[in-house]
Amino acid sequence: MSPIMLELLMQSLWETILMTAASGVISLVFGLPLGLALVITSRGGIAENLWLNGVLGAVINAFRSVPFIILLVALIPVTRLIVGTSIGTWAAIVPLSIAATPYYARIAEVSLREVDRGLIEAVRAMGGNRWTIIREVLIPEALPGIVAGFTVTIVTLIGASAMAGAIGAGGLGDLAIRYGYQRFETAVMVAVVAVLIVLVCGIQWFGDRVVERLDHRN
Repeated sequence: MSPIMLELLMQSLWETILMTAASGVISLVFGLPLGLALVITSRGGIAENLWLNGVLGAVINAFRSVPFIILLVALIPVTRLIVGTSIGTWAAIVPLSIAATPYYARIAEVSLREVDRGLIEAVRAMGGNRWTIIREVLIPEALPGIVAGFTVTIVTLIGASAMAGAIGAGGLGDLAIRYGYQRFETAVMVAVVAVLIVLVCGIQWFGDRVVERLDHRN
């Protein structure tokens, strides 16, 4: 591979990391509260509200049911309104975040639902309020699952960011399409695939190690 292509590969890797990290943080900031809201407002939850739960669930399911490539195109006006353009790395962060947030919300919901209800009832019996239960029981007990789910979300975002390269978002996907596919440069395609594999394996390994440290059962 030529020095120029190597430089393009490094630039594309940085763009992919930027898109994934930014949209991952946004999905965590908004997805975790959404997952928490789904759990506490469900039947028998500490803040039961079936109407709100139904609305939140319907909205989340609606966004999750739309294929990412369609969402990417449908959100072009929103993306242009937020960042001023519909192409490029920063533009891709908008649809990536909107796609990842409901996805992570459901993953967080599953982890939060697995918390032993006996612990929740024990805190209630000692006079703990809703915020105490959330802060001292739900989040700490579900933390290994929350981190594991976030790792899966990040890995999914890497694949989605590569797909976003199809419409000029930059990153490794864009490099693979423009040079590896359209110009038939096999070495570029192989290099992109290799970098993606290393990146995904590294993130999964790191996430697994963090989960092991957080899991008090180990």
